[in-house]
Amino acid sequence: MSRQIDVCNGDADGLCAVVQWRLAHPAAAELVTGLKRDIELLDRVEAGPGDDVLVCDLSMQRNGPALRRLLAQGARVRYFDHHHPGEVPVHPSLQAHLDGDPHLCTSLLMDRFLQGRHRAWALVGTYGDNLGAVAEGLAAAGGWDAPQRAVLQRLGEAINYNAYGDTVEDVHLPPGELFEHMLRHADPLQAWARDPVFAQLDERRCADLEQGLRAPLRWESAQAVVRELPDTPWSRRVVGVLANELVLRDPARAQAVLKARPQGGFLVSLRAPRDCAGSADALCRRFGGGGRAGAGGIDHLETNRVSDFLAALDQMDWRLPA
Repeated sequence: MSRQIDVCNGDADGLCAVVQWRLAHPAAAELVTGLKRDIELLDRVEAGPGDDVLVCDLSMQRNGPALRRLLAQGARVRYFDHHHPGEVPVHPSLQAHLDGDPHLCTSLLMDRFLQGRHRAWALVGTYGDNLGAVAEGLAAAGGWDAPQRAVLQRLGEAINYNAYGDTVEDVHLPPGELFEHMLRHADPLQAWARDPVFAQLDERRCADLEQGLRAPLRWESAQAVVRELPDTPWSRRVVGVLANELVLRDPARAQAVLKARPQGGFLVSLRAPRDCAGSADALCRRFGGGGRAGAGGIDHLETNRVSDFLAALDQMDWRLPA
């Protein structure tokens, strides 16, 4: 019996992309998702002839071996993503919708493919992926008024916040459960109005963010600012949200948040200056990380490489393409 399997990052962009697809193509699909930094999710998937696998918002470069395995086993794969893809397989059973434009996210790639059929959820994913100006322009053009846009933004940011943590115990709701709340509503404005889980997440996001904004500076220059967080449940939840907020408040400089890891070293969340093309992913790849032009991350930056990272951050030409 054939199966439908949806695989996505558990942040706002990944979940909103799959919500759009499943609203347009209802089916009893299996969902494979995880936290923000659970990137290699295709390793968890077994599929073969007759099975359809939808992949959203996962680096093809990081999932390349598993993707090739699934294709070799006879699965059909639709792949939507906006990260640096690496080598893209050429295979008749692969439909790849890839675009690294820094003004796009996976939710917008899905919106483009579906010709705007569920654009409100695409806007939620776009706001959540820290593309607020892009989302505002699309929402205003689509007729959503200012109060409605504010709700879509809060919803996207709350969903995105819930994806950050080292383990599922760190977050308030496992991303798979949050997806079920989202999929019940074709209109995200109704989701916000009728399901209290979203406002609760937003309240917790704001509380964690207030703690994060009090974090001390570790280093700064004319180019960039670096803050350091301890290793606590609230800091594990807020690290990406804090980086987004800091670059909104200081858009001319890159913003990096270092969170201590219990086993040593740091997790890094990096945002490029908002008025530049980006290359955050290019910088992070030099230290074993990745991402996209405007936002990147490093899962494990060794303590003895922090000074190298700071030097690279200070010398970065953010106008370079990723």
